Amino acid sequence: MTAPQRAAVPALDAHPHRLADNVRFADLDVNKHVNNAVYSSYFESSRVLLVGQRGNGLTPEGLGWVLARLDINFRAELHWPGTIELGLGVLRLGRTSVTFSQVVYSQGRLIASAQATTVMVDSVSRKPTALPDDVIAAFQEWMLRGV
Repeated sequence: MTAPQRAAVPALDAHPHRLADNVRFADLDVNKHVNNAVYSSYFESSRVLLVGQRGNGLTPEGLGWVLARLDINFRAELHWPGTIELGLGVLRLGRTSVTFSQVVYSQGRLIASAQATTVMVDSVSRKPTALPDDVIAAFQEWMLRGV
């Protein structure tokens, strides 16, 4: 039996939303590399900074986002001290959801990749709600490039 092959990941420059950050000593585990749980926080920071900035028009008043799925592929170890570059691009827009491609790079090397699906919800009822047309239009500049 052969091991399953990892899906190809778009390059960092295909991801239009970028964020630089530092690896923190607190990110490490007993193996002295960044703990797998920390990557969820890296990916969350990138998503929240994009959809949370009012000027981007991605979170209308009375609506919000919840994470429905996060699928992470760990591709290399990451150590402290160091810096990372996070990339995010929209893979697809659904009726109530957005699926993102996300990557973590360090020193030009792919460290981890993920697909994250978030669902738009009404802030009061907490029920999924259809993406408004203006939100769909606003997401166009954040679509994954060259894929």
